[in-house]
Amino acid sequence: MNSAILAKDFQEKVCKQVRVVQEGLDRYVIFQPFMFDDGDHFVVILKKEPDGWALTDEGHTLMHAQYDDFDLTKGARGLKLDAILNGFSLENRDGELRLHIPDELYGDALYSYLQALNKITDLEFLRQEGARSTFFDDVRFLMEELIPENRRTFKYFDPERDPKRNYEVDCRINGLPKPNFVFFINNTERCQNATIVCRQYESWQIPFRAVGIFENQPDVNGRAVAQFTDIAAKPFSSLSVKDRIKAYFEEVLSGQY
Repeated sequence: MNSAILAKDFQEKVCKQVRVVQEGLDRYVIFQPFMFDDGDHFVVILKKEPDGWALTDEGHTLMHAQYDDFDLTKGARGLKLDAILNGFSLENRDGELRLHIPDELYGDALYSYLQALNKITDLEFLRQEGARSTFFDDVRFLMEELIPENRRTFKYFDPERDPKRNYEVDCRINGLPKPNFVFFINNTERCQNATIVCRQYESWQIPFRAVGIFENQPDVNGRAVAQFTDIAAKPFSSLSVKDRIKAYFEEVLSGQY
């Protein structure tokens, strides 16, 4: 394979700054201007494998994210990562992101590959924000996974009694004798607010069954937890009991609650 011809194809499909350097037999390093937020450039290698030519980062992208113990493969980030890989037909081979090149479409493949890497690096903004908790993303994804779309409403409020949305429920599960009000609780304030919301719906004489999913229950003030669990039908201490959460909502959807 001619590196000059490769470089011309890449430059036409991607940008003029792309350079190609051959390193060994059937292996080419592709230098391009795209980089992580810290200025470190993406690693892109073109090499021949038993099933044909492929682009690979040789594990650099996910490794880069893990320098600060930031794992892109877990929780909500992992689901988003999988969606990106599937959307661009990339394979995650034990941390190595690989794209098979079909029909010698090298330039098109590089363009798609770099697009995918750019989208993956967007997930790292969570680390820039101080590695904020992804609890709300994680629990929302869990609800989307467990509850059919026509049976759930996120950020539910009663439009007649509460048009200003002062008593909002994180997720309402309908189609039941008593709808389930699911609260996502990551601190004492949200725990207290969930209790207030439940008391208000009780005062409106609206039937419901309250469920609380905590990020980490021991981190929440014990009195606030006690007040909430007095009114909640089912509290879960954290997402680590995901199997129990799934089992509960399976029973809910079957009409047992």
